[in-house]
Amino acid sequence: RGLAGVIATQRLAKLAKNVAAEASNFLMGRTFLDIDMLRAADLLGMDRRTAEMFRDLKRGSFVALGPALSRRPLRVTIGSVETSARSMSPKLMPLPEAPQDVADLIFTPDPEEFTRPVVRRTAPQPRPASDILAELSRPRPEPAAPVEAKPAQPEISAEEREALIGSLFAEIVANPEAAFRPDAELYQDFLVRCRIRRVPGPALSLSAFRRKMAVARSGIDAETAASEDWASALGLADRVTEDLQAVFLMLAQAALRGLPCPSDAMIARAYGTHSARRARRLLGYFEEQGLVVVHADFSGKRIVAFPDLGKETAPGDANAPDTGDSARAAAE
Repeated sequence: RGLAGVIATQRLAKLAKNVAAEASNFLMGRTFLDIDMLRAADLLGMDRRTAEMFRDLKRGSFVALGPALSRRPLRVTIGSVETSARSMSPKLMPLPEAPQDVADLIFTPDPEEFTRPVVRRTAPQPRPASDILAELSRPRPEPAAPVEAKPAQPEISAEEREALIGSLFAEIVANPEAAFRPDAELYQDFLVRCRIRRVPGPALSLSAFRRKMAVARSGIDAETAASEDWASALGLADRVTEDLQAVFLMLAQAALRGLPCPSDAMIARAYGTHSARRARRLLGYFEEQGLVVVHADFSGKRIVAFPDLGKETAPGDANAPDTGDSARAAAE
């Protein structure tokens, strides 16, 4: 369209390379910072030892390079401005000289003032004292009984509220893509579901949401969740960070229920990744913290033992594919 952009900056070193790469012609003026001088020398293809020359440039002097200017770095001097903008900037003008004294203009009456009719408002008639005393002697009306505000939401018990919140977590975990979404996005989805289902009470905090989401991703059943061993497992989960609690609790529930050890793909899914190598590193981290002991049976299948719980998982194939059993179990 015959248009071109002009990029002007006083800090050449802070100009993004993606922006500088779009420029074809360069005019490097006087600068003093060493990092700006080195950046200017690199853009012009000059030796870094000659970068000091940018500090000695006079006003209006530049080093030019580009197809419209010069094929090699060339020092040029910009002349005086010969053109002007169409819209001139406003300038302050002196006040117009008054033909006479300003005081005379203010205090000298206008001839029309003498012919203009004077309109005077009549003062209101004062109220009789008897009317005022009669108004004060009247009994005050009794205040209306306050109308009891009806609760906007039906009252439910704490158990019913927890069951309703648990169903919302089950719906989120049942979505195959939920495992790979960030917690902040899932938290917003949870809040929207709470408003749709009209869950009473204050909303869960982000930290409480992450803890309940970790429990939901573990695939624990209701019977095991009511046991004392699971309460101990929740206490052990506090020794790891929030992003690792889902993986730890999934392994713990498999040990408490005697299920096969989850595969690398299932552990990676609980962590929100597709990397099986990262899943193996998580098991190594748990073992370094003294939370689990990883060993194998005679057939080479993996077993994860929990010394603090006195439980261990059944042998499981570490290379087995992710069948999504934990997500379906949580949804049920």
